[in-house]
Amino acid sequence: MGNSLVNMRDQQFVLFEQLGIDKLFASEKFKDFSSDDILMMLNEAEKMAVTNILPTYVEGDKQGCHLKDGKVTTPAPFKDAFKKFVEGGWLCPTKSPDVGGQGLPISVTTAMTELFASANIAFLMYSGLTFGAAGLIERFGTEEQKKKYMYKMFAGEWCGTMCLTEPGAGSDVGALKTTARRNPDGTFSITGTKCFISAGDHDLAPNIVHPVLARIEGDPAGTRGISIFIVPKVRVNPDGSLGERNDVNTGNVEHKMGLKGNATCTLNFGEDGTCIGELLGKEREGMRVMFHMMNEARLEVGMQGLGHASAALEHAVQYAKDRIQSTPVWEMKNPDAKAVAIIEHPDVRRDLLWMKAYVEGLRMMNYFTACCMDRAEVAETEAEKDRWQGFVEILTPICKAYSSDRGFEVCGKAIDVYGGYGYCQEYPVEQYMRDCKIASIYEGTNGIQSLDLVGRKLGMRKGANMMNMLGEMGATVAKAKASEDLKAYAGRLEEAMNALMDLTMTFASLGKSGSFLIPILYASPFLDIMGDVLMGHFLLQAASIAEEKLKVIYAEAGAEKSKGRQRALVRENRDVAFYAGKIASAKFFASEILPTIKGRCEAIKIGDKIALEIADESFSA
Repeated sequence: MGNSLVNMRDQQFVLFEQLGIDKLFASEKFKDFSSDDILMMLNEAEKMAVTNILPTYVEGDKQGCHLKDGKVTTPAPFKDAFKKFVEGGWLCPTKSPDVGGQGLPISVTTAMTELFASANIAFLMYSGLTFGAAGLIERFGTEEQKKKYMYKMFAGEWCGTMCLTEPGAGSDVGALKTTARRNPDGTFSITGTKCFISAGDHDLAPNIVHPVLARIEGDPAGTRGISIFIVPKVRVNPDGSLGERNDVNTGNVEHKMGLKGNATCTLNFGEDGTCIGELLGKEREGMRVMFHMMNEARLEVGMQGLGHASAALEHAVQYAKDRIQSTPVWEMKNPDAKAVAIIEHPDVRRDLLWMKAYVEGLRMMNYFTACCMDRAEVAETEAEKDRWQGFVEILTPICKAYSSDRGFEVCGKAIDVYGGYGYCQEYPVEQYMRDCKIASIYEGTNGIQSLDLVGRKLGMRKGANMMNMLGEMGATVAKAKASEDLKAYAGRLEEAMNALMDLTMTFASLGKSGSFLIPILYASPFLDIMGDVLMGHFLLQAASIAEEKLKVIYAEAGAEKSKGRQRALVRENRDVAFYAGKIASAKFFASEILPTIKGRCEAIKIGDKIALEIADESFSA
């Protein structure tokens, strides 16, 4: 493992053996890349993560961010790391070389994101938000705005944020109070307060460009009256140089449970009445513009959950191999028995396999979603594009919510493996858990993601997206059923799929009959169920591939019919150990998690409304 916090062998398996991203290189858009290019870039990304970003992790948490005399300082190690990150070209690798990028597939940069996020997500957010904000200007800005802001942002010379949340309008964005007043020169005077703004102010760049949601005076209430504005921290002169400070002031830096290296700020716009902003896109289309960034950000948050889980797993496995404690249970009556590494103890092994299965499944789901974005981009027909984009639509809320929830749980399991040491700052797993928690809250809480899935995504294109996803799962079941070793596990996935399909139809019928409260009440459990079924699908799909690979290796070693020789190869051959591990993950998940799906679906179908009917006073009486 070395210092790596991600299983790079598994990254390569998912990208090339499971998703076949090399097929993308046959397209015009990605024709200049090869598999060797991608492997080289991933190795360089890992070096950046381990050599430059990882050393900032603990120190960033200890130092935190501070506001003094109106200026925010970031942890000292961040400055040099950010400079090297930008100089290395890691800020916008998916973008065209015309704007400073390399034109890489999103699926590849998603794998890079896992490497960087596992090293220090608090650090990575400064560049990630800059990339997202610059992307909005690239897509919706005027040529003048692009020249003025975008190029410097993609180059990492200036940074960016995303300013939605207000003290009185968190998840209810339509209730915002920030206003925009027209000026004679076509600009707008912005007045209002935004809170919980990640990377809201800092000292990593001389300028920060804020996309700010606000309502132009006289426009209608709610989300339909919202516009979006470019509001720089420092105004930009006509020649592109920095001018005087804009009327944007930092009110405070939040003291948080985790992500202490990222400056989460309250920003006050127009306290002196001189905050100037430029309209981005068309008036009253602010939500449409912002959601372009939000949808990308939600996959990024899913990757945050995966990154923390991946790092926690790698640490826990290494610790369990190194930590010697207690004799094995089968030697408990032997007075001469010696203590063994805790990885030999059944309960620890089960925890590690639980973690391994979820980390691998999350990696597959998030990478698949990113790959679907690439496939939609290079699709040759509208029908093909709709199919791939349909997967993106239905999986995005699951990637965000399910990955962040399971990632947090994996971090908790890692602490359990360490025991008391895991609860102490001597080891990093307690920080992983603290840093991971916010992922279930920001970029739209996981409850909101569940409502999005149940209320919008299931019914998109008259249910075609969901049916296509079920079709993918069905193909996995059919292939695994043809395997003597995997057919029983395929049957468990099939039963779970059928239960999910039946529950989905129940929700649809309730919606048509006007009984929408049950789907709303059970939206979060539904998302968890669908996430588990997807995990089962991706893991079993991987197991089928691994089984085929093992057959080839066994044949070459003359071990097709010798179980003893096959077991020996697991110890001798790293590829055999890897592929055997893929099959173990799938079998464990199919036996441990999938059998619970049917019962959980039936429980929802009972339609109990006690959570709605209990009196408010009864919660604390």
